[in-house]
Amino acid sequence: MDKIETLNSLFGGNVVVRDGKVSVSNPAALAGPAMDRLVDAAVFAEQDERDHARWLIWEIGQEVGVRAASIHDLYMARGRGETHGFTVPAINVRGMAYDTARSIFRTAIKLNAGAFILEIARSEIAYTDQRPGEYVAVMLGAALREGFRGPVFIQGDHFQVNAKKFAADAKTEVDAVKALAREAIAAGFYNIDIDTSTLVDISKPTLDEQQELNFTVGIDILSEVRAHEPPGITISVGGEIGEVGTQNSTVEELRAYMDGFNRNLPRGAAGLSKISVQSGTSHGGVVLPDGSIADVKLDLDTLERLSKVARDEYGLAGAVQHGASTLPDTAFHNFPKRETAEIHLATNFQNMMYDHLPAELRSKIYEWLRENAKDERKASDSDEQFFYKTRKKALGPFKRQMWDLPANVKATLAAAYDEKFTFLFNQLAIGNTAAIVSRFVKVQPVRRQDPSEAAGVAAAPDDADLSD
Repeated sequence: MDKIETLNSLFGGNVVVRDGKVSVSNPAALAGPAMDRLVDAAVFAEQDERDHARWLIWEIGQEVGVRAASIHDLYMARGRGETHGFTVPAINVRGMAYDTARSIFRTAIKLNAGAFILEIARSEIAYTDQRPGEYVAVMLGAALREGFRGPVFIQGDHFQVNAKKFAADAKTEVDAVKALAREAIAAGFYNIDIDTSTLVDISKPTLDEQQELNFTVGIDILSEVRAHEPPGITISVGGEIGEVGTQNSTVEELRAYMDGFNRNLPRGAAGLSKISVQSGTSHGGVVLPDGSIADVKLDLDTLERLSKVARDEYGLAGAVQHGASTLPDTAFHNFPKRETAEIHLATNFQNMMYDHLPAELRSKIYEWLRENAKDERKASDSDEQFFYKTRKKALGPFKRQMWDLPANVKATLAAAYDEKFTFLFNQLAIGNTAAIVSRFVKVQPVRRQDPSEAAGVAAAPDDADLSD
């Protein structure tokens, strides 16, 4: 039996592949070890087997109601005041992606949560070695493995224009972001955060001039996104006015950006659904010499004020908080109270994973970083600071080893993840949001051709930008 037939027969007669179509007679059979093997093939197999595994996961999802979806209509409803009181967590799934996502979906099922996002940034795609096609297959496979049903919101986080590259060759840099957007949309990313905030020029005399490149280049990329939407789907697109880790955003900046964006948006084109702002955080937090994280001065009043203006004046869901996973636990209940639309969570889950790695593997990774990330080490960095800042770069090179951790190690980490996600979902008030999602989000089926029957398509080039 060849490799493709082996994949097709993983679920026995419960899943049948015939004439390029998939049928599922027993959905319960999907939540077992056969799905583990299918997802493993979608990540690590040779190209023909890998591509078929990804297609099979996608089509199984279409059959049983586990479909990639856009959160746009839910966010527009929030902008109209038709729903409120929760903050959508957008979780950057970096290392051990399948195990991490399984924990997220287990938690969602337990709490009847539907309003959550799985995301990966332009820079993360590179250093975690997870192209969009792989990422979508792993997220959907994890949902199927846990028995989740409903829309799956997969997001391109920080599809960012690099300011230095833009200054050197604007067209090439913008075209690279557009190419990534096309690849991501084709894979099933129906939520994309365009980040051109790097182009804000505070040396200009007026706020409109300062934000001009931000909104004009942003519209250019948004137009590319709209041109490649599947029929019946309006991709949720976010903008950004303040680069995370810099000075806090203001209402005046938000208005300058949004007024310029809407003024220049092509007639009839759907605009933004949310806006990312800066309110005192930074990606990954600020690590101190002893390896601890510095306290964050989070400006909740600014966040609340910007969210209200975004909703009341522009019909958006509200403001988005980045760089939040390393905040103290006592902070998270504030976000739904302040009507923050969305919050991005990444580094703390990576920290938890590293804390649970076997000591031998962690030492091996750190030795690899000493050699392969040495150019990123500052003279003042302690070992703790250096490894904390760079260990994300080992997620791609050590992906197989992390995927194959012993079962007892995975079980201990899974329990820790389940506890953390349960806490966060409760604090952000997304329990019982499955019904709200069902009310506003109508998921269109998107069928795909069996790649074993289709003509070969050249692989998309790797994107090596490391911008966060």
